[in-house]
Amino acid sequence: MTSTAVLGRLVVCAAVGLFATTAIGEEWISLFNGKDLDGWSPKIRGYEFGDNFADTFRVEGGMITVSYDEYESFDNKFGHLFYKTPYSHYRLRIEHRFIGEQAPGGPGWAIRNSGVMLHCQDPASMTKDQEFPVSIETQFLGGDGTNDRPTCNVCSPGTHIEMEGALVKRHCNNSTSKTFHGDQWVVAEIEVRGGDSIKHYVNGELVLEYEKPQLDPKDKDAKPLLKGDDVRLSSGYISLQSESHPVQFRKVELLVLEP
Repeated sequence: MTSTAVLGRLVVCAAVGLFATTAIGEEWISLFNGKDLDGWSPKIRGYEFGDNFADTFRVEGGMITVSYDEYESFDNKFGHLFYKTPYSHYRLRIEHRFIGEQAPGGPGWAIRNSGVMLHCQDPASMTKDQEFPVSIETQFLGGDGTNDRPTCNVCSPGTHIEMEGALVKRHCNNSTSKTFHGDQWVVAEIEVRGGDSIKHYVNGELVLEYEKPQLDPKDKDAKPLLKGDDVRLSSGYISLQSESHPVQFRKVELLVLEP
């Protein structure tokens, strides 16, 4: 193939100075190599960026595993594992499952609770004691064996979203997904269109959509990220959560989209 043909097939996605490039028709990119955490770095509350306290994030049996077997008590040590590259327009596919029992001292709402954070701030800009990155969260929830509990909801640490043209300030908003009890694998797929729209899919079914992710100008963690009056949030890092319940991620794949 000539260099002209190669250039003709390239799609360049650019947002706020962040660039990602892919060829049209290219296969999905695996962000996790199945062997180690190459390309990923942790930020755990109370510790500096890069400090993987108590081996919280590890690879076991070819899976990213979030474990608390070296914790005496969770004590609000919320953690996030950041991928090295920021993105803007993409589809993200994650296979995950909850396992075992919650860490001692974990909050009640965090039982079988994890997620993936989108459009995250640069982890190096987080304060040492910051609990969550300013971001848009696709919240993963597992069932308790009895009650309905949808997954792939949206939560908004330091941010807001819009639904059907109206600004939504409620922190978490439920999807229409079914409940997944036990330790079964679930495939979450998120379509992110920069600062325009985000859609959540569970096992191939559309369960939630919203628009215009934006910074909350009144939030203490978001304020330092503001640039004048511009609250738009159209790109950023991706991170996997540690919220006190063990969870495993079998696949983390991404497809860059044409803006």
